[in-house]
Formats: sequence, structure tokens, C-alpha cells
Amino acid sequence: MLIDELKKQNMLALKEKDTSKRAVLSVVINKYMTLGYEAKANNKELTDADLVSILNKTLKELEEEKAGFLSLNRSDKIADIDYQMNVVKSYLPKMLSEEEIKNIILSLDDKSIPSVMKHFKMNYNGKCDMGLVNKVLRSI
Repeated sequence: MLIDELKKQNMLALKEKDTSKRAVLSVVINKYMTLGYEAKANNKELTDADLVSILNKTLKELEEEKAGFLSLNRSDKIADIDYQMNVVKSYLPKMLSEEEIKNIILSLDDKSIPSVMKHFKMNYNGKCDMGLVNKVLRSI
């Protein structure tokens, strides 16, 4: 599973004294563990899709943090956050392009908005931007 790779890279970052990489990986792992406790309480199993969701949320949080540092002209912090964002992005799956989304929508029998959104949520969760799916669907 992807979480095992993250844990391995976290330990490697610790050994290499890469504090930025270790910090962001530790945050992701802790969020995953917290979600795991909640899932166990509800008798559910965590999947890589859950971890991808955590990675996406962490990426958005880093983007917001970067915007804050940009307004303060803290270039030292901005470079660190860019590095952390690249670390997180390296574990995200390849996102579907606009053309791939369009081809998938055209191959569906029912092209109603709820049906298409449900299809993408179930089959491509974490592999596509749902806002982009909505935009492509409305342009067809």
C-alpha cells in the first residue's frame, strides 16, 4: 500500500536529516493514522483512495500556507513549502486530462449530471478533479 511507502520514505528522510520532507510526510502519516482510528471505530478499512484524499487536502493546505507567506514576502519559507508540495505531488496518482474525462463521459450511457458525477466519484476518486469533470460535462 501507499502508506507503507510513505512510512519508508519518512524514515529515510529522518536518516538523511531532511527536515522539510520529514515534516510533510509526518503530517500525512498522522492524518492517515487518525482517519484509521475513526475507520476502525466504524468497522471500515482504509484504502489508498483515502490516502490520496489526505494527500490532496495536505496539498491544498500547503498552497494556502504559501499564499500567506507570499503576502509577507518570506522567500525562505516559500522555497520550503514548494519543496514540500513537490514531495506530496510525487505520491499523487496521475490525474486524468480534460480529453480523457471527455472520452469517459462520451462512453457512458447515462450522461445526466448526477449519474456522471457518481460514476467518476466511484471509479476515479482521487484521479480526477471533480470540478473539471463538471466543467467538461457542461461543455458537451
